[in-house]
Amino acid sequence: MTTATLPRVPVSRDPRVSPLRRVTGSPALRLVVKRLLMAIPIMLGVTVLTFWVLSLIPGNAAQQLLGPEATPEDIALLEERLGLNESGVSRYLSWLGNAVTGDLGNSLVSGQPVSDVLGERLPVTGELVFLAFFVSLLLAVPVALLAAYKPNGVVDRISMMISTLGLSVANYVLALILVLVFAVQLGALPAIGYVPLSEGLWANLEPMILPSAAIGLPLFCFYTRFLRGDLVDQMQQEEYVTTARAKGIGPWQVLIKHAFRNSSFGLITVVGLNLGALIGGTVIIEQIFALPGVGQMLLQAINTRDFVVVQAAVVIFALVAVVANLLVDLMYAVLDPRIRYGAR
Repeated sequence: MTTATLPRVPVSRDPRVSPLRRVTGSPALRLVVKRLLMAIPIMLGVTVLTFWVLSLIPGNAAQQLLGPEATPEDIALLEERLGLNESGVSRYLSWLGNAVTGDLGNSLVSGQPVSDVLGERLPVTGELVFLAFFVSLLLAVPVALLAAYKPNGVVDRISMMISTLGLSVANYVLALILVLVFAVQLGALPAIGYVPLSEGLWANLEPMILPSAAIGLPLFCFYTRFLRGDLVDQMQQEEYVTTARAKGIGPWQVLIKHAFRNSSFGLITVVGLNLGALIGGTVIIEQIFALPGVGQMLLQAINTRDFVVVQAAVVIFALVAVVANLLVDLMYAVLDPRIRYGAR
């Protein structure tokens, strides 16, 4: 007796649903739109707070430019030329109106367009952050896996000792120690300066080793300690690990394919939250190593009361933090398809 095979009927989507509606109904797209809408009041709040804090600092750009020997008449004339004689609210609203259209204004000190200054300095800060972040994460993951594979073993104890030591030293103190050892005493690496990538790969990377190490070493210690602790908890307390072991799966497979996959969610969260602090840490490091980045520009602008440049730098830092948190949320959905933000 033969059994008739029924033809497979292709499942078609509802023709009444347009492709545009399918795209706009995507949970990921709704998440992006929601986060971008939330970023608007955040960015406004950051700019208002920055402008208010700068207004509390004694002096202004005119006084800083003319120096202590300037007469009140000279200061008043320069303030009028720079627009500093207007009220704080008027100056902020004028800056905000131009910033919305993409015009970040001109520096009060140099007169250069702020967008041009950012275009010159952003690649330096971006390279510094990338090197510190990439190297610290690239080293932290294997070290944490080795430490969690055998808790209280040799690798675990050494990694915990290094992590504790690295977390107890501020990055600017570590920067000075690195300069003293590797630049002054050993003469192996340059202490200051920056060479563009166009002049050669090693010529560009050599002066970036010490500053990226000063930022990346504390990050490496923190990521290693955090990931190691979470992996050990997963391996010792979770039932799915016991089930995997009962099935005869080897310890390394359980650690990497099961425990590390779940621990990566916490690591991604920490990385996203630390990215804003990582950007902020460049302010002091760039000043120590004389790197012409956004951090050095921000510190110099604060000293000269150049509020236009300060506002632009703060907006860039806040925007990076917002985008980092958005990417973290999207990576959750990529790593675990069960997560659907805004799904109905």
